[in-house]
Amino acid sequence: MGKTMTMLGYIVVEFWELLCEMSPYLLFGFLVAGVLSVLIKPETVEKHLGDKSLWSVIKAALLGAPLPLCSCGVIPVAASLRRHGASRGATASFLLATPQTSVDSIMVTFSLLGPVFAIFRPVAALISAILGGAVVLYIEPTGETEEESRDLQCNEACCTGGSDRGKIYQALHYGFVNLPGDIGKSLLAGLAIAGVIAAMVPDNFLAGNLGEGLAAKLLMMLVGLPVYVCATASVPVAAALIFKGISPGAALVFLMTGPATNAAAFTTVWKIMGKMTAIVYLVTVAVVALIAGTVLDYLYTTQGVSAAPAMGEMLPDSVKIVSSFVLLAVLGAAFFRSVSSQAGTCGTGLDEGGDSNTVLEKATLIVSGMTCGHCVQTVTRTLAEGAGITNVSVDLKSGIAVVDGRELDVPELTNAVRELGYEVEIKEHQIGPEDEEKADNESSLADRKCSGTCCSGES
Repeated sequence: MGKTMTMLGYIVVEFWELLCEMSPYLLFGFLVAGVLSVLIKPETVEKHLGDKSLWSVIKAALLGAPLPLCSCGVIPVAASLRRHGASRGATASFLLATPQTSVDSIMVTFSLLGPVFAIFRPVAALISAILGGAVVLYIEPTGETEEESRDLQCNEACCTGGSDRGKIYQALHYGFVNLPGDIGKSLLAGLAIAGVIAAMVPDNFLAGNLGEGLAAKLLMMLVGLPVYVCATASVPVAAALIFKGISPGAALVFLMTGPATNAAAFTTVWKIMGKMTAIVYLVTVAVVALIAGTVLDYLYTTQGVSAAPAMGEMLPDSVKIVSSFVLLAVLGAAFFRSVSSQAGTCGTGLDEGGDSNTVLEKATLIVSGMTCGHCVQTVTRTLAEGAGITNVSVDLKSGIAVVDGRELDVPELTNAVRELGYEVEIKEHQIGPEDEEKADNESSLADRKCSGTCCSGES
């Protein structure tokens, strides 16, 4: 019993120390991510990714790298970009760059693994994105039909970043409400796993059993490819593995393959982008990760620097402790909001103009596969672009999407959501009050109609 309590205490201590090291930087990353969410809108990204050129591939990588999107959340966003005219190469580049790194993950990498790692990681992600996008552009240069942009779009703040409340409110709300709600659980799980590794794995155990060469990198790649890990939440795990003997290069392989690939993401890319793009996507991540890991090990060996320096010396302990409590409060609030399903709902209030005599309808859809607020935003925006739509509401927790409008084409709406990589069922399609009133009026008119020979013309 005493040994168990000692082990648990060690895990808690490791958890707290890692939390203190990363909290100030992660909070700053949340703030910057919030600002980016206001400055970089989907329409801006779409505008720059339509032409089939290497420059569009490079722009896709540069636009995607700082965005805080995980490998699951980036899929529907990339699918939406594709539907709105982005080329296959640009979409593939965006898919590769975005989940591997983000402004918040860079800050956490800096705090736990040092400046060399923090610079090298996004550079490697950009190289893999540009290379993968260029290959897709080369192997599929022609024969693709670009989707035409739709007329109607979601105009809500949750989908565009604009609001009467102001840009500052939107940035803070996204950075400290939406984003923590998306990555909070994964982040805490990553810290817990890192604590367990630190407490239960002997020092240098992994180095003694795996070595620091290709075998360790291949093992990290095999671990990272099929599983889902968040770009930010994976950093504490990588730091713990380095502390136990894994080389920095092997840890980088895990940090590149884990966030960028998983079984669900790969099958979805295959579905929405085609098998060639999916294969290029997977092979590019694997090959570039192995090469980047080898280069990083060489740099650390020749320069003689540590992969996990004590970055905490840059800030006083009081700042780290206060930041840790603030971060826990932010994550706790996000968790309780997700439980009450308030933070995962996105709605639109589109113009309800048009023929007042047109029948109002309501369609209720069940969407399976949404994992975060970005998924909700993308589904909302896609549904809002349908013809005749007057209002859309999507709830993350239940997966229910409610669409109001006139003369709804429900099969077209479901197909549009399926193109994003989700499964959709039609739960209900009902006619609204206007239709019932119209039916009652027609029935009343029929009852009042004269059936005599004077009106019917019968003799």
